[in-house]
Amino acid sequence: MAAAVGGGRVLRGPCHRAALPPDGPVRPEGGAGTVTRHPRHADGQAAGLGTAVKGGALLLLLLAFIAFPKVFTNPAVTNYGVLALIYVTAATAWNIFSGNTGYISLGQAVFFGSGAYAMGIAARDWHLTGTTVFTTLPLCGAVGALIAIPFGLIALRVRRHTFIVITIAVFFIFQLMAFNLPFTGGSSGLASPFLSWPAAGYNTPFYYIALAYAAGSIALAWLIRRSRFGLQLRAIRDDEDRARGLGVRAMRVKLSAFVISGAITAMIGAVWFYYIEQVEPQTGFDPIFDLTLVLMAFFGGYGSIAGPVLGALLLEPLTLWLNTQPAFSGGSVSEILLGAVFLIVVLFMPRGIVPTGGELITRIRTRGRPAVVPAAPGGPPASQVPPAASGSSSGSGPSVGSGPSVNSGGAR
Repeated sequence: MAAAVGGGRVLRGPCHRAALPPDGPVRPEGGAGTVTRHPRHADGQAAGLGTAVKGGALLLLLLAFIAFPKVFTNPAVTNYGVLALIYVTAATAWNIFSGNTGYISLGQAVFFGSGAYAMGIAARDWHLTGTTVFTTLPLCGAVGALIAIPFGLIALRVRRHTFIVITIAVFFIFQLMAFNLPFTGGSSGLASPFLSWPAAGYNTPFYYIALAYAAGSIALAWLIRRSRFGLQLRAIRDDEDRARGLGVRAMRVKLSAFVISGAITAMIGAVWFYYIEQVEPQTGFDPIFDLTLVLMAFFGGYGSIAGPVLGALLLEPLTLWLNTQPAFSGGSVSEILLGAVFLIVVLFMPRGIVPTGGELITRIRTRGRPAVVPAAPGGPPASQVPPAASGSSSGSGPSVGSGPSVNSGGAR
């Protein structure tokens, strides 16, 4: 039957050869031989080896972070680590929404301060002390999520630039509420309950709590990026109208990411409140906090997972160190320097350290050659095309190009 179909000039004749030469060695005609391994198998092994190397590097990095307070026992150094990990968590939470959707939020301090005030009010009204205060962390996350729902329903109805303006307006509304509402303590703020930990190792438990939140938020960001939900978020970032046309429920997807980001930020804000032992309206709802998160994300690599982490680990310790130097501690010199760093990054390295470094490593590995060799516009060279593919047939079967074309993908 195959010969008959070939005779009808729909398929190749039974004795016709392949149109193109094989990519590798094949079995001898009419006999048995060894089958060479497909190149994809080698590529798969190389990819598996690369994954193992990355996993080992991440494990070593995690072990280094775990050992950090044991190696550096100076409380001033561990203070750098605690605050850096707090900003790692906050920057990662910001990136889950803003980095994936392209909506730049300048209202993350709303969730940060709300989480701090939620823990302070709960501990004061419920008379919580000691480590029992940490049991309110899920409640603080719920408060952040509940605030994010009406906040998002209002702000996410507009597009990106107007969204920025609305987040700034909501931020100032919450700051004024913290100044004027009676249960927030007014301009004096709230003090945290007393924690009877030894002074020598006071920072260490907070370090591990902040490390747990940082690792959890990074893992969540990684899972979201590899999920269908993350794909929908990035489709909104690329072209929201086209994403809607493809069936993405943009409002629901954006609001879900906004709620997740708000819950994480509120919980780490509560940890920050208990660590520094006080929250005030100007510190809990600080506009510099929002700008710092944006700077960290753009400095490390906007939209990537490692970018905000790297930016927080570099910029927060640098800011703390500058504040300890007499030449930079007075006034707002450190903020001016951070603003200058932000301008330099935006002008000369707009994609951030991580994407730019990745491109540089790729160029070095390929030695200037493109990573992917483009296909020749005219197909394979003429020297590699056998006579059967040139339109003439030397056998009894019909030629390849003389019959009607067959659509192997089925009817459309």
